[in-house]
Amino acid sequence: MKKKLILFIGIILIMVWYTLAPKQEEFILPIFTPSDLRYNLVHPSLVGKTEHTVPDFSFIDQNGNTVDEKTVEDKIYVVDFFFTSCPSICIDLTNNLKEVQSAFIDNENVLILSHSVDPKIDNIERLKKYADINNINNEKWFLLTGPIEDIIRMAQLGYFAIASVPNHNDNSLIHTENVILIDKNRKIRGIYNGTSMLETSYLIDDINKLLSY
Repeated sequence: MKKKLILFIGIILIMVWYTLAPKQEEFILPIFTPSDLRYNLVHPSLVGKTEHTVPDFSFIDQNGNTVDEKTVEDKIYVVDFFFTSCPSICIDLTNNLKEVQSAFIDNENVLILSHSVDPKIDNIERLKKYADINNINNEKWFLLTGPIEDIIRMAQLGYFAIASVPNHNDNSLIHTENVILIDKNRKIRGIYNGTSMLETSYLIDDINKLLSY
């Protein structure tokens, strides 16, 4: 009888402790603004700013369709910059983004936007061929082309993929491994090394976090 009483009291104490103990707060992904980022990612005109929303945009995808801010309305989306003839980091970027595509293939609330930094070469036909070769889902993953000035503007002032552009005609000027996660309110929630499988796994985890909010 005494043992049962001790056991009962022990259970009651555990229940009381569990009820009164401070709960561990769920980790919330940060919202990145220019003031939160390294100088090499922030355009001089934005240094120190504490608010940021991705600006409106308009590009053409591999199917000749317009992709703009309405396309990503109420969506979570991932952004990168590449070009189809890239022999180096773009291969890893594309392969890792395939993992993102696969992870959310049935979720219409997650999209991928890949911007070509060589729009003179990467026309619609070339982007379509690249999409077919890489098994890119045309409803999920948009390969974008448009005026290079607009692409640079979005890379610098929209997504903080780069801070400055060297004054020469070279694809590498906005050739970056950075992959950016954008939430449904067009806020930046993460920046990842898209050539890293480990960081791609973090990206997938963070997308799932955003979906759960």
